[in-house]
Amino acid sequence: MTFHSDLNSAAIAALCATGASHVAIEVVAETGSTNADLLARCAQLPGPTLRIAGQQTAGRGRAGRPWLSQADASLMFSLAWRFKGPLHALVGLPLAVGVALAETMGSLGVPVQLKWPNDLIKDGSKLAGILVETQQAADGGVWAVIGCGINLTMPDALEQQIGRSVSAVPWLAQMERNALVAALLSRLAGVLAEFDDTGFAPFAQRWNALHAWQDRQVKILDNGQLLQQGIAAGVDQLGRLQLHTEGGLVEIMSGDVSLRLAQE
Repeated sequence: MTFHSDLNSAAIAALCATGASHVAIEVVAETGSTNADLLARCAQLPGPTLRIAGQQTAGRGRAGRPWLSQADASLMFSLAWRFKGPLHALVGLPLAVGVALAETMGSLGVPVQLKWPNDLIKDGSKLAGILVETQQAADGGVWAVIGCGINLTMPDALEQQIGRSVSAVPWLAQMERNALVAALLSRLAGVLAEFDDTGFAPFAQRWNALHAWQDRQVKILDNGQLLQQGIAAGVDQLGRLQLHTEGGLVEIMSGDVSLRLAQE
């Protein structure tokens, strides 16, 4: 039996904290992309909606890159959440989501770290990715669809297909799947409600406490071209990466740039 057949929306809802009780939960065996599914329906959604799929055949990462996954090895879901807006108030949202996921995993006995702007790292390799896509609401609010892909196990064949070292959390893979989703959703709901009121500023210190490459020499790439290099010094209250360079402190906004350790 594949894990996704054990997922059950009622069971997840029953295990969620009160703060997530207003989230509609949808479980499907297979879809192209849970992010695309929810983006197409934002205008009709009555409220926050979690859509979780056993398998995604067209999962996406940042910049349209494919997210390769396997039904029995990954946890893939998207959460549509309506924010007051305006759009620029959502700066830092992927980082706040990273804090929520990392703190949840830590509370479950799996310490992980964060890589700017939207990856979770374990043992030096990527464990999970976050993709946030937005859509303007008619009343001036903003819908954000937050996609998360977490490698629970990493079969050799899938790692070869991905083409680089990837991390996994077999400890969480053994956990009852509905309870794991409920724990993640409960923390996410709390973080998103707080973020809607405060923006990223209160999360900066929590993010920096989990920063994987603090005080490491890093380089910033844009389509393979070197933009900046320096010492990573955490994020500021807007979620910008602080970089100590030879020319002084530089703040990097999260566009479609890639962050690498300098020796890579």
